[in-house]
Amino acid sequence: MLLSRAKPATGPATVEEKEKKKKKLPKLEDFVAARDYTGAVTLLEFERANKKNDIQTAMWISYCYFHLGDYKRCLKEYTEITEMKGAPPENWNYLGCVMFFLGMYKESEEACAKGNKSKLQNRLMFHLSHKFNDEKKLMSFHKNLQDIVEDQLSLASIHYLRSHYQEAIDIYKRVLLENSSNGGSKKEFLALNVYVALCYYKLDYYDVSQEVLAVYLQHFPDSTVAINLKACNHFRLYNGKAAEAELKNLADVCSPSFKFASDLIKHNLVVFRAGESALQVLPPLIDVIPEARLNLVIYYLRQDDIQEAYNHFKDVSPTTPQEYILKGVVNAALGQEQGLNDHIKIAQQYFQLVGGSASECDTIPGRQCMASCFFLLKQFDDVLIYLNSIKSYFYNEDQFNYNFGQAKAATGSYKEAEEIFLMIQSEKVKADYIYLGWLARCYIMNRKPRLAWELYLKQETSSESFSLLQLIANDCYKMGQFYYSAKAFDVLERLDPNPEYWEGKRGACIGLFQQIIAGHEPRETLREILAILRNTGNAQVEYIIRIMKKWAKDNRVSVT
Repeated sequence: MLLSRAKPATGPATVEEKEKKKKKLPKLEDFVAARDYTGAVTLLEFERANKKNDIQTAMWISYCYFHLGDYKRCLKEYTEITEMKGAPPENWNYLGCVMFFLGMYKESEEACAKGNKSKLQNRLMFHLSHKFNDEKKLMSFHKNLQDIVEDQLSLASIHYLRSHYQEAIDIYKRVLLENSSNGGSKKEFLALNVYVALCYYKLDYYDVSQEVLAVYLQHFPDSTVAINLKACNHFRLYNGKAAEAELKNLADVCSPSFKFASDLIKHNLVVFRAGESALQVLPPLIDVIPEARLNLVIYYLRQDDIQEAYNHFKDVSPTTPQEYILKGVVNAALGQEQGLNDHIKIAQQYFQLVGGSASECDTIPGRQCMASCFFLLKQFDDVLIYLNSIKSYFYNEDQFNYNFGQAKAATGSYKEAEEIFLMIQSEKVKADYIYLGWLARCYIMNRKPRLAWELYLKQETSSESFSLLQLIANDCYKMGQFYYSAKAFDVLERLDPNPEYWEGKRGACIGLFQQIIAGHEPRETLREILAILRNTGNAQVEYIIRIMKKWAKDNRVSVT
C-alpha cells in the first residue's frame, strides 16, 4: 500500500525559526569566551578570505594565535600589521610581547621603544630589564608600577622568576582577596590559583599545590598549564607512572594546533620516563622550553658522561637556583672525575651561594646545597647538621643515603653508617669502589672483618679490588683484627712483592700469634698462620715459624 499526503510534511520556515537559526551561528565573542581560539581564528580567517582584511580582523587573528601559543605565526601577523596604513601605535607593544615570548629580547626592546607609552609598555620593559639583568632600569620601571591588577601580577611574576616565591604568593592572595571583597567576579581571577600552586610547587609543598590547583581545575579541567602542573605534582609525590597518567589527560584534551602543549608533553614524558628518548626529544626543545637544557644535562650526568654534560652547560650563566645547583653538580662531578681542584672550588661556591641565599636557605634544595658545600670542604660534622634536618624526606633515596652514609662514617659513626649503606638498593651504587671501601671500613670498625673480606672475594681482579685489599689489610691491622689483616697482606704480597706488604704480614701474623697465646683466638688458627708465612721467601720466615712451632709443641697444638 502506498502512502500519500494531502499536505507536505514540512512547510516553509517561519520568521521565528529563521531568527532562531541565525542566533545559533557562532560569533567571535562566543569563541573567545569559551577559550576556543582555534574556532575563533578559523572564523576570522574565513572573514579575511572574504575580503574583510582590515586591521581589526588582523589584530584579532594575532590575538588568537598568541593565546594558542603559536608565537611564530603571531609574530608574522603583528609584523604585517605594522606595515598597514593606520596601524595603532600599541601594535608595537604587542609585537614586543610576542618577541619576548620567543626569547627575542633585544628585538622586543626595539619594538617596544616604538610603541606608545602605556602601562603595558612599562610592564614589558620591566620584564626585559630583568632578562638583561639591568637592576637600574628594573628599579626605574618598578617605580612606575601602580596598584592595579596587571601591574601587581607583573611584580609577582618577577618575584617568582627571582625565586621569591612567598612574596609572589602574598601578592596573588591579596589580589584574590581584594577582588572577592570588592564584589568582583571570583571566576575572573581563578587563574591566580594556578600561579599560587606553581609557587607552592617551587617551595616543595606539592600536596598544598595540589589543593590550590584543584580549585581552578574544577572550572577549567582542560587547562594545559594546570594539568601539566598536576602531573608534575604527581611525579614529585608518587612516581613517573602516576605523572604520565595525568599527562595522558592533557594529550587527550589539548588541541593539536597548540604547539607549546605538544612540546611540553614530549618534554615531560622524557622526565617522567627517567630520560627515555632524551637525545631525540630534548635537543630541539632547548630554545623552546627552558628546562629542556637542564634535563639534557641531567641525562648526561646519569649516563656518567660528565664531559658532555659540562660541554652543554659551560656557556650558560646561571640565573635561577636550579641552574646554580646544576652548574655546581656538573663542576663537582668533573672536578672529582679529573682531579681538577678549580672545578671543585667553583662547585663549592655555587652550592654556598644557593644554600646561603635568603630565598633558598630553608628549602630542601638549599639545605642539600649547604651539605654539598661542606662535603667538598670535608667538614662532615656540618654536613650532618643539614642532612639530618631533611633525612625524613629521603628515607629510601639511594643517592641521599650514599652521601649520608659517607658523612656518618667520616665522623666515626660507623654503626649508623653501616645501616645506612645497607639500605641502598641501586646495583650501580653498590658496585662503586667508594661504596665498597666505606662499607668494608664500617664492617671492620664494627668488628665484622669477615664481611669486609667477603666483599673483596666477590670482586674481580682489578686495580679497585687491589685498593680494597689494601684498605682491609691496613684497617684490620689498626683494629687488631690480625687474622684478616694477615690474609689480606698475604694476597697483596703475592700480587706485588713489595717489602712493605711483608712487613705488614709479619706484624699481623705475630699479632695473631699473641692473640692465640692470650686465648683470644682459637689455637687451630696457628696452622693457617704458618701456611701464610710459608708463602714468603724472606729470611726471617724460618726463625718466626720455628718459634711458633716450638710453642705449639709445648702446648700440644697440632700444626701439621
